[in-house]
Amino acid sequence: MGCVGGLIIGLVTEYFTSHSYIPTRELAAACKFGTAVNIIQGLALGYKSCIIPVFVLSSGIFVSFQLCDLYGIALAALGMLATLSCGLTIDGFGPISDNAGGIAEMALFNPEVRRRTDALDAAGNTTAAIGKGFAIGSAALVSLALYGAFVIRLRVKTGVNILEPVTFAFLIIGCMVPYWFAALTMKSVGQAAGEMVAEVKRQFSVKDSKGKTLLEGSTELKPDSKTCIQISTEASLREMVAPACLVILSPLLAGTFFGVQAVFGLLTGSLGSSVQLAISMSNSGGAWDNCKKYIKNGFSDDIELRYTKNPKTPEEIAAAPKAKEAHDAAVQGDTVGDPFKDTSGPALNIVMKLQAIVSLVFAAYFASINNGHGLLNC
Repeated sequence: MGCVGGLIIGLVTEYFTSHSYIPTRELAAACKFGTAVNIIQGLALGYKSCIIPVFVLSSGIFVSFQLCDLYGIALAALGMLATLSCGLTIDGFGPISDNAGGIAEMALFNPEVRRRTDALDAAGNTTAAIGKGFAIGSAALVSLALYGAFVIRLRVKTGVNILEPVTFAFLIIGCMVPYWFAALTMKSVGQAAGEMVAEVKRQFSVKDSKGKTLLEGSTELKPDSKTCIQISTEASLREMVAPACLVILSPLLAGTFFGVQAVFGLLTGSLGSSVQLAISMSNSGGAWDNCKKYIKNGFSDDIELRYTKNPKTPEEIAAAPKAKEAHDAAVQGDTVGDPFKDTSGPALNIVMKLQAIVSLVFAAYFASINNGHGLLNC
């Protein structure tokens, strides 16, 4: 079940993120109407891409549980992870291609080299999205197996009743936690990017003894990339404190003050919400990135979606203004999509698993407080 489910999720991810298929091409067509339409369509694409994977995961969980109980769910998770070596390989293809393109551009290689690396990068975005799909599916199954172990360790024989007021209340809170986590991580990206932009502007404004800046071809000034790297590194470490505390402390506080029934609801809501949010964010980001590559590399049959820096034919010259507008909209959509697919989306896998692990580790502690009812005796 795990292998088959992973295969289907991978195929669905490829369909929604590759510019070889309709969804990303429709997203590119939306760029003709501006950035807002592009972002709206991209969000819709991500939400729509959740439908089949969620049905696949739900079916796999149901069948696995019917066949082998919680052990079956654990085996399904192992089945989905059986392709881990292949998944890691294809997931690494994207960053390698992207970095190769950046090196080619900074080294002032022939534009044809950059065009080819962009084509490889577009394929890499799709393979990376497929790898994320496998990771999200396996994370959901693993966290569910850990959730089952948590319930078993507490020796709960009657099952989890979501109609219990405290359980249902924390189920709603659990659904909110992934959104809170995503908000923190995306805000962190924005703040780090702002610091980086400020540093770049500062370097561009510095003048040499001849009154020239870096952009004006100064031979005395050199770009200070070390400072930019230091800014991003320090920001990444500093800004992850709050999200980490949220994930670790939420089950601890729920179990300590409100009891094990609150933890049941928290884990259930967080698992259900994280899966959809992670899939939609990863696929939206991948589609936005490939949409930009689709327009930039001139893959479209629509001349208004074939962006060229130096138009030559009369048709290209006439369509150049609209093509540039579409390209600008695609670039802005890709900028929004980067924290979606590279930061918040993949990090939600950790939210699912870490909350379940923390709950399992502290299960005996939760049970010891007022016989499992917490300090507030809920």
